Amino acid sequence: MKKLVVCFIVVLISSLASFAANDEREEDRVKDAGEVLKEILNIPDDIPQDLLDKAECVVVLPSVKKGAFGIGGSYGRGVMICRGGEHYKGTWGAPALYALEGVSIGFQLGGQATDFVLLVMNPKGAESLLYSKVKLGADASAAAGPKGRTAEGATDIVMKAEILSYSRNKGLFAGVSLEGSTLRSDGSANENLYGKKLTAKEIIRGGKVGTPACAHELVSILDKKSPVNKSDPKSLE
Repeated sequence: MKKLVVCFIVVLISSLASFAANDEREEDRVKDAGEVLKEILNIPDDIPQDLLDKAECVVVLPSVKKGAFGIGGSYGRGVMICRGGEHYKGTWGAPALYALEGVSIGFQLGGQATDFVLLVMNPKGAESLLYSKVKLGADASAAAGPKGRTAEGATDIVMKAEILSYSRNKGLFAGVSLEGSTLRSDGSANENLYGKKLTAKEIIRGGKVGTPACAHELVSILDKKSPVNKSDPKSLE
C-alpha cells in the first residue's frame, strides 16, 4: 500500500512539473511574439501604418524553422491578438495561441529561423480564424503584404485580401505569400497558458480571461502603434 502511495505522489509531482514546464514554455512564446513585433514595427520601412490601423487582428509567429515542416513534422507556433469591443473597435485584448502548418512554407525559409507577422484585415477573416482551421488562399484570401510608410500603390488583390503576411529572415523584412498553409488555434497550448480549456473565440471575443502578464509587451506595442481601428465603419458592421 505504501508503495502505491509513493508511486501516486511521484506521478503527481511529475505531472505538476510537466504542466509548469508547459506553462512556462507558452509564456515564453507570448513574450517572444511581443519582442518580434516590437522589433518589426520599429523597422523604418516596415508594415504600412495605414494597414496596421485597419487590421482587426495580428498574428505573430516567431522563429519558425524550415526543419519544423514536412510530412509528419511539427509546426510554427505563435499568437493571435485582436482588438476588443463590438465590431473590433476597442483596445487590444488577450492573445490566443495559434499554430501555422504547411509543407510549402518550408521551401521559402532557406534553412534559417524566420519570423512571420500576419494582418487580419476584416471581421470575416477574423471570424474564420476564431471558429476553425483556415487554409490561406482557399478558406481566406491571402497575399504578400506591401512595405513602406503607406499602402499606396498596392495592387487591388492586396487591398482586398483578408490576410496580409510578412516575414523577417536574416535581417531582411518583406511581404511573403503563405498561400496553401493553414492556421489553427493551438488548443492544448491555450489550456497550458490559461489553466483551463478555452476556445480561441472565448479568449479573444468572449472575455473569459484577462490579459496575462507575459503579453504585456505585445499589447503595449500595439496600443502604442495602433490605438484606434481606422477601418471603414461599414466594413466592420
